[in-house]
Amino acid sequence: MVKNLQDTATLHNGVKMPWFGLGVFKVEEGPELVHAVKVAIKHGYRSIDTAAIYENEEGVGQGIREGLKEAGISREDLFVTSKVWNADLGYESTIAAYEKSLQKLGLEYLDLYLIHWPVEGKYKEAWRALETLYKEGKVKAIGVSNFQIHHLKDLMEDAEVKPMVNQVECHPRLTQKEVQAFCKEQGIQLEAWSPLMQGELLDNEVLQAIATKHGKSVAQVILRWDLQNGIVTIPKSTKEHRIVENSTVFDFELTEEEMNQIDGLNQNHRVGPDPDNFDF
Repeated sequence: MVKNLQDTATLHNGVKMPWFGLGVFKVEEGPELVHAVKVAIKHGYRSIDTAAIYENEEGVGQGIREGLKEAGISREDLFVTSKVWNADLGYESTIAAYEKSLQKLGLEYLDLYLIHWPVEGKYKEAWRALETLYKEGKVKAIGVSNFQIHHLKDLMEDAEVKPMVNQVECHPRLTQKEVQAFCKEQGIQLEAWSPLMQGELLDNEVLQAIATKHGKSVAQVILRWDLQNGIVTIPKSTKEHRIVENSTVFDFELTEEEMNQIDGLNQNHRVGPDPDNFDF
């Protein structure tokens, strides 16, 4: 059982990845972003997730530097993720994109680098590039994002290194049980983006009843559900009190009945694009 913010999942290559992290999707460059990353680190977060397309890697890097200094910890104590964007999917272009992300973040390496979307006909070349970066020791772990089972199977047909992580949209309205089962069987760690469904679930009566019972917020209940499902989760927030509140999920446990109730909210409903039908 996950006991605290520093607890980690062990990826299939032995690298340890925190179960809980801070996402920065749609957070623009600027003081608010730097502050959010810094306070997250100060309050015990050890995982930060960004992407090239978020256009905020410089601010994330600044927040990391300031946060490490204030918390008195070293770069090795932190797990940093970024992602290669669709326009850069290709062998040389993916390697160049990785170097560019490092430069913007001001880091010497990333802990995890992901292919952001399964662009047909492009992700295999990009994966080859990720394998090269991994074999050369430039990144600790490699993975994918928004891959369905058929994408994973297709990728693994030619892959020398199996993805360590698959980061997908996952929340009580989109429980991703099939993807989760397949990833578990393959030793691929599932990670949830948009775990709180961009706030759309906060007034759900089932979740409110469970939250009231535990003296917790609906957000805390959902994030606890992620962890008890063995899913790494990265809620986004820029407000210090919310960053702290989101992470206060290690002092209670959902019953099996409550877990099933939350699973029962599934409608296969996405707030983000469909990985089988996107045009960007």
